[in-house]
Amino acid sequence: MSYPIRHSVCNEIFHPPGVASSYTFEAACKNIREIGYAGIEIAPFTLAEDPRTIPAARRAELRAAILDAGLEFVGLHWLMLSPKGLHVTTPDSQLRERSWSHVRHLIDLCADLGGNGVMVFGSPGQRNTTGGSTPEDAVKRFRDGFAEIAAHAAERKVTVLVEALPRAQSDVINTVAEAVEIVKYCGSPAIQTMFDTHNAADETEPHAVVIEKNWEWIRHVHVNEMDGKHCGRGDYDFKTLLEVLARNQYKGWVSLEAFDFSFGSETIARESLEHLLKQQV
Repeated sequence: MSYPIRHSVCNEIFHPPGVASSYTFEAACKNIREIGYAGIEIAPFTLAEDPRTIPAARRAELRAAILDAGLEFVGLHWLMLSPKGLHVTTPDSQLRERSWSHVRHLIDLCADLGGNGVMVFGSPGQRNTTGGSTPEDAVKRFRDGFAEIAAHAAERKVTVLVEALPRAQSDVINTVAEAVEIVKYCGSPAIQTMFDTHNAADETEPHAVVIEKNWEWIRHVHVNEMDGKHCGRGDYDFKTLLEVLARNQYKGWVSLEAFDFSFGSETIARESLEHLLKQQV
């Protein structure tokens, strides 16, 4: 019997950015469950241009839709895509504070949608070095921002995850080990890290080794092919990835995050889950 990996899917495959979707949120939830996923991870931009404006009644409806479909709420990702103009490492202190305030509001949204959710902080365009800063300046501001939101996240029982991004996307935090340094600095269980197959391009050791070395701080896993297509459309070694998760009795979610939406939402979701289940030990 294989180790019970929990599979979830990121909902923007049903609501791609800049594309009119034929799915309501409620219909997407039902479809995700019918395909076989147990959880849903949400990109806030799929809910509202400014997620802070989502009223309490609608938040309750979204939470109910997830539960009614038989799903569990996993958390949030693509945190800073909207509203436009945010930046968390800028030397502009007013803009930086406004941007971290947005993150605090997302912590509240995450808590309102379900208990014990995670928030994956990638967002290269909103954290990259800007305004004449050095990468070292940006990393320090990024680190300090996490430290400042830690207490609020802990109070709302949300875990915010520092995501490493490859240099092709960002000059701020490129490896899981660098992300762990921020986690250690914050010293809070509400600030942890995660592993993303697509974004681990700059790791110099095998991905299984990276996961083993940083296991203590990894709370979430994103899966896709190295070129951003969905699982099974490339040659990523998901079998080894799933083996290391099973060996360590991973309790978190393995969440599909695809960036090529051209295959269609149901095909992406179904083919990925089928491929991953075949690789499980």
